[in-house]
Amino acid sequence: MLLRLRKALPPEQLQAVLELARELGYRPSFLDERKELLRLEGLGRPEHRSRFEDLVGVSAILDAGTATELHERAGRPDTVVTVGEARFGGGSVSLIAGPCAVESWPRLLETAREVQRHGATLLRGGAWKPRSSPYSFQGMKQEGLELLARVRAETGIGIVTEVLDPRDVEAVGAVADMFQIGARSMQNAPLLVEVGKYGKPVLLKRAFSATIRELCLAAEFVLAQGNRDVILCERGVRGFDPTTRNLLDVGAVAHLKRATHLPVIVDPSHAAGRSDLVRPLARAGIAAGADGLIVEVHPDPSEVHSDGSQAVTPETFGQIAADTRAIAALDSRRLIEPSLSSIER
Repeated sequence: MLLRLRKALPPEQLQAVLELARELGYRPSFLDERKELLRLEGLGRPEHRSRFEDLVGVSAILDAGTATELHERAGRPDTVVTVGEARFGGGSVSLIAGPCAVESWPRLLETAREVQRHGATLLRGGAWKPRSSPYSFQGMKQEGLELLARVRAETGIGIVTEVLDPRDVEAVGAVADMFQIGARSMQNAPLLVEVGKYGKPVLLKRAFSATIRELCLAAEFVLAQGNRDVILCERGVRGFDPTTRNLLDVGAVAHLKRATHLPVIVDPSHAAGRSDLVRPLARAGIAAGADGLIVEVHPDPSEVHSDGSQAVTPETFGQIAADTRAIAALDSRRLIEPSLSSIER
């Protein structure tokens, strides 16, 4: 490991760094006369990097050496996360689609059948909805969860739904095939630990003001519990221009595919905030290397209680699926589609 120490470090702060290095089993040696570059020889562990970052005397970790964190590529092969018929990573691309929130049984069933017919292997739909205002529609909650269980039994499609509270992990986990951790909850450490312990796959969305490093460390909370089925989701970061709801960070997708072994997907709906931009942003995400998409789809976006302006129709979603199939094939990836028996249920 290679550390950059702060300039003119007081003796007590320097001593603290050296003592921690020896405590963790490293042999420290300086590479310069000013004692600002400290090389640590020894076998590292994932938690060591954070231990040094917490010290006031350490300016930066220039090279983590063998103290690689669990999300880092570090020679690891692509992690492939399988959820029902869906498969993410390792050359496989899958689509998640459905309403922003569960609002009624007839529309949920209709949407599930439509997105399945057009290429989705997983259904998204919020039973609990985090909103900016406490007076906005907050979801059907437990009743919505029951409808998701019912639609899963009726159609066979896998369920992705958001969990907001550590106390709800058991109830949501009994229905969901994959937990969704939304942008507002990305740094809710107790929640991340609980879903990590539960053991089901986790879809982790990037917070709208989070750095890539912060997203990766949020994933580390789940991975550290022994749950390796984590999917990162780029959904746009907050910008200064209101033309789009958020700014889709396509560069982050390309970077994460190289820096981590975890699957990465894109949410073009929240990035766009406008249904007419969802399809082109979906194309951009797949072209950047994304392992899948999560798209808001509704048969009649005008009637929904939340985010109707960014929902696309089933027909448009079918076009997105066709785009995904073609773009993924350009670099020998494959869109995983629902089996015929699933569509005919």
